[in-house]
Amino acid sequence: MGCSTLSNGELLDAAEKEFDLLITTDQALRTQQNLPGRKLAVLILPFASWPRLKLNAEKIVSRVAALRAGEYAELHLNSLDTRADESEI
Repeated sequence: MGCSTLSNGELLDAAEKEFDLLITTDQALRTQQNLPGRKLAVLILPFASWPRLKLNAEKIVSRVAALRAGEYAELHLNSLDTRADESEI
């Protein structure tokens, strides 16, 4: 996709043309970008550590499956165990 040279706004535009969902750990995305009106669903994860995310894989997959076009959600995970709670903003 050649996205390493794109700014955040350009990256969202390019992603929206090819994907239905963006999963990121960029906690500031919501305040830095204009997300209302986009077709792309966005899921924010609290950290990028695979060993820590792996413990919560089922909860992440479940949340991804529930997201619809244009929705924004933050998934709050406890990095020490498999309990999680989620909130939509």
